[in-house]
Amino acid sequence: MLNRRTGIIALTAALLAGAGASVATAQTSAVAAPAALPGLDGIAHLGTQVSLPPGVWTNIPVQVFLPTAGTYDLDANVRGRLAGIPSVNTFITARLWNATAGAEVPQSERLVYQVIDGNAGTAQAGGNATAPIDELITVTGPTTIVLQATSTNAVGAASIAQIYSDGYGYTSLRYDVVL
Repeated sequence: MLNRRTGIIALTAALLAGAGASVATAQTSAVAAPAALPGLDGIAHLGTQVSLPPGVWTNIPVQVFLPTAGTYDLDANVRGRLAGIPSVNTFITARLWNATAGAEVPQSERLVYQVIDGNAGTAQAGGNATAPIDELITVTGPTTIVLQATSTNAVGAASIAQIYSDGYGYTSLRYDVVL
């Protein structure tokens, strides 16, 4: 997979390999690294917390716009916060949604966080974690990609089920065009 980042690495390696050829040549013919081109990459961050109703895919207000036809590397970091009173088995799942096509980005579904506690006590169990999603997508024209998440209660019910962002960790969605 060759994208802008790996292309820059390959260019740097080629420059370093040719650096020993001639000092005069290096001084008279400079090779510039590729400049950042508008629309080749972008990132969006979640600036709030989003509560998830159980059993419903919820659009998270994090999306990116892929400006043209092509192949893109999509990269998300999804921070989930989850808690429940035992006996509980609850989890958060996230996916990337192609809003333009009205379909899930294939194989993008990830388990973000799960709480399983079968203890007899009534102390709340929970925590938070960040799960990555990294997928390639090929689109035929301008496309909007949205982050979605759902909460599932297998046993008991979650008292807190959220996609989260704060100074300790942000939910984000990024794209990079594949060269």
